[in-house]
Amino acid sequence: MKRTHSSADSPPRTTIDSAPVRALALVILLTAAALREAVQLTSLTNSDVWCHLRTGLWILQNHAAPRTGLFSQFLSLPWTDSTWGYDGIQAAMYQLFGLRSLPLLAMALQVGLAAALFLLARGSRQTFWPAVLLSASAQYALATSTAQPATCSIILFAVELALLLRSRRTGEFRPLLWLPLLFFFWANLHISFVYGIFASTLLLVVTAIESIRSRGGATWCAERALAVPVPKLVAITAGSLLASLCSPYSYHLYRAWFTNATSAAFRFVAELHANTFRRPQDYVLLLLAMGAFVAFGYQKSQGRSRDPFAYSLMLAAMSLSFAIQRDRWVAVLVSVAIIANASTSEPSRPAQEPGGSPWSRQGLAVAIVTFIVFVGAATQIPAAEALMEKTSDAFPAQAADYVRQNHLPQPLFNEYQWGSFLTWYLPEYPVAIDARADLYGDDLNLAYFELMNGYSSPESNTSFARAHTLLLKRNSGLAEAVRGMTQFTVVYSDKLAIVAVRKD
Repeated sequence: MKRTHSSADSPPRTTIDSAPVRALALVILLTAAALREAVQLTSLTNSDVWCHLRTGLWILQNHAAPRTGLFSQFLSLPWTDSTWGYDGIQAAMYQLFGLRSLPLLAMALQVGLAAALFLLARGSRQTFWPAVLLSASAQYALATSTAQPATCSIILFAVELALLLRSRRTGEFRPLLWLPLLFFFWANLHISFVYGIFASTLLLVVTAIESIRSRGGATWCAERALAVPVPKLVAITAGSLLASLCSPYSYHLYRAWFTNATSAAFRFVAELHANTFRRPQDYVLLLLAMGAFVAFGYQKSQGRSRDPFAYSLMLAAMSLSFAIQRDRWVAVLVSVAIIANASTSEPSRPAQEPGGSPWSRQGLAVAIVTFIVFVGAATQIPAAEALMEKTSDAFPAQAADYVRQNHLPQPLFNEYQWGSFLTWYLPEYPVAIDARADLYGDDLNLAYFELMNGYSSPESNTSFARAHTLLLKRNSGLAEAVRGMTQFTVVYSDKLAIVAVRKD
């Protein structure tokens, strides 16, 4: 007698929405950028990372935060190291892992960023695959793969947005209690915590206006009946502000941010220019911003009024991110948050199962596999010699070796893009300039960029006029001019740099 098989006897088919497929997609989402960093080692070619490393080593050696222009020829100038906490972490890792610490830290930050973006993209009701697509698009728009403290700001801003919008959506105050702790860490890692303070203050202002208008019977405030009371928001905003002052520099961090934001020299720095929309990432940013406004329209079509907080935050984010390429992440994160929170309803929660929910078991499995993939990728990072060779492709290591070995006379005049590297690799020669714009100020920065762009003569620049050794890009305009100057002799040249010495 032939036995018939029921559907219950058949093994479950793997579908695109099955748990294993979703877990695999999540692992790929979390590790793709980290794997790319392990292969390409882009953190070694980032110019800013070296000054962070050198400063962090000084912090660990001296057990203090720097307050003057260390490693530069302007030691007496005051300086606020707004990333001192990050610098210390990077230096501690360097002492453990050497040069491998740079890609390792970049990889860890990329995993953290991917996780933060995915959680932000889940929003209130966002289903799994739209959240994956949304967070993957955000990662591509950011294209951040270097060990920069700015990545810490992106992660923490994503966390803040999730807390603010959850409180806004549900009227709960408890999520906001995390904000002071968040700002305590944020203010000691990166100066962009100021954007987070602005976001929380904007929530207070909008809620206060809604409260005033609701007393007058304004209909557009009816949906905000569950809003957190204004006095509680005042307390949490004040607590966040006080927490941001708990650093070695206290309120001077805000002054450093203002100095950076208003520097006249930034017109010579490409990443501080407006978006040119010549890269695919620029158009993904634009699509995300458009998606946020479509989400506003969807809410309107569902009979709900536009959230003035989300709308105001989106306008402010676009004004900042479209004007400054470096801060494009603000609009990316705000757009993701608004799209993900297009619905105001909370998701239904599955019944708890013995041994934990499916989501908790799947999340643990994803975390374990992600860790295994991370460790596997980390073991593929080359040894220090190969990493130094990779670094030498972008920075003048051989030229610096020549300067050191031949004890060429000081002071040194160097390229802007190489200044941070030289603070680490050639510390015995204080640099004429590096990426710390707030240290040098507008006068020194402008004088340098005007010289390098041919707007002024070399000898009219104080740093150049007193320099006895020049370390310049081989094909730069100033290098060509130096070759024709009788007061200098080119003593070294390679594919990247030339070294010239002033004649006695």
